Amino acid sequence: MKLILASTSRYRRELLDRLRVPFDCEPPGVEELSLPGERPRALSHRLAIEKAQAVARRHPQALVIGSDQAASLDGIAVIGKPGSHERAVEQLRAASGRTLMFHTSMAVLQQSSGFADSVTVDTRVRFRRLNDREIEAYLHAEQPYDCAGAAKCEGLGISLLESIEGDDPTALIGLPLIALCTMLRAAGLPVPASDSRA
Repeated sequence: MKLILASTSRYRRELLDRLRVPFDCEPPGVEELSLPGERPRALSHRLAIEKAQAVARRHPQALVIGSDQAASLDGIAVIGKPGSHERAVEQLRAASGRTLMFHTSMAVLQQSSGFADSVTVDTRVRFRRLNDREIEAYLHAEQPYDCAGAAKCEGLGISLLESIEGDDPTALIGLPLIALCTMLRAAGLPVPASDSRA
């Protein structure tokens, strides 16, 4: 069964590599824009499904994984990828001493069989109080401008935090592998895969 990750994210690719199953990557070509009044969790879930659907239409026999992540402050404001140093500084100043909720959504689809499943995994991240010197040092070291909230927890970003609460540590990086393994097995792709040489 062909497996496709509907993403260009190196973080998601590195996470999926952990499962040791062969897969391809393909950009979904979906615009990551929120709808009027759309909450961050709903945005993340909708985009994960749309990304998987876009690639599944081109590869109906393949099992396709779509994923998206949005962060929220006080449950309302959408905190996305900063894209620039200035925006990253703004995001980290806003997060200082506060809690961000990261919503990581994933959809697994196979058009030919009709298999479809999706999930959103929430992770609560508490930032310690940060000063501008710490923010600048972190940003120059990591340059996390492609990470939601500029928080790259798998690197130096962990030094900015007080706590992380969630059911799956990989969700915060961008792809919830615990849920993914369950979905892949349900779709007929065993993880871990049996080794015929054993």
